[in-house]
Amino acid sequence: MAIRSRFANYMNPVLDALRELGGSARPTEVYDWVAEHEKVPDHVRREKNKSGASRFENDVAWARFYLVRSGYLDSSRRGVWSLTEQGRNAGRLSDEQIADVIREVQAKEAPTVNAPQATEEQLERVTTEQAESAAPEDVSGNYRERALEILQSLPPQGFERLCQRLLRESGFQQVKVTGRSGDGGIDGIGILQVNPFVSFKVLFQCKRWGNLVGPAVVRDFRGAMMGRADKGLILTTATFSIDAQAEAVREGASPIELVDGHALVKLLEQLELGLIPRTTYEIDHKFFEQFSK
Repeated sequence: MAIRSRFANYMNPVLDALRELGGSARPTEVYDWVAEHEKVPDHVRREKNKSGASRFENDVAWARFYLVRSGYLDSSRRGVWSLTEQGRNAGRLSDEQIADVIREVQAKEAPTVNAPQATEEQLERVTTEQAESAAPEDVSGNYRERALEILQSLPPQGFERLCQRLLRESGFQQVKVTGRSGDGGIDGIGILQVNPFVSFKVLFQCKRWGNLVGPAVVRDFRGAMMGRADKGLILTTATFSIDAQAEAVREGASPIELVDGHALVKLLEQLELGLIPRTTYEIDHKFFEQFSK
């Protein structure tokens, strides 16, 4: 009997998420939508795979990979997941359709693997190899995982200085790291100059954690910044729970911006800090097919 891979369970939820979100969405929006509507518990979202990345997000990303390869989703290079016409018109995929998709994609990507008989460990190994060669935009590359590991290994003071640098590079002015104990978790302050007439005083907190950040952290930080700043910002190497995200934008309370570990790595990419850009290419066989006839 074939073993149903974990990612297969997320194929319909990914399609449902994109339909609900208007046909397209950022990966984090899809992760959050799927987690909420599939009632994925926090401990599952915290679980890591062997490479240290979120197993849940990796599974959702691989569900997207198979949907892209089978024509249900568009292969965007701009970090946006979107439905194709086939995806928009498709109903809920049956177990048989999902099994067919997996077999067909694996036959194309890894013809030496007998997909229906492959164990989950074999499938994970094969899809990891595919990720490196066939879909680098679908699952975080090894450099992202290594960068996150480096961030998590920094001493607290070093992580605070790194956050200070990132804020400066992102347009903040007068960024100071305070890090005083007993200051409600406030680690620094900066000024965000929106235009010549408008600026915001921003207090920030740096959490070099490996655990999930819960709503209590957000509430405590909001309490510490009351009357002292216009905006709050929490930067962490971990991830924020769904409740923490909801608390950050709770109606009637001062909004607090949340930046998790993956967002920090993406920011390093955009600013080209600590990450040296490299260009690579993938063969577009469909392009050449038109000239082979």
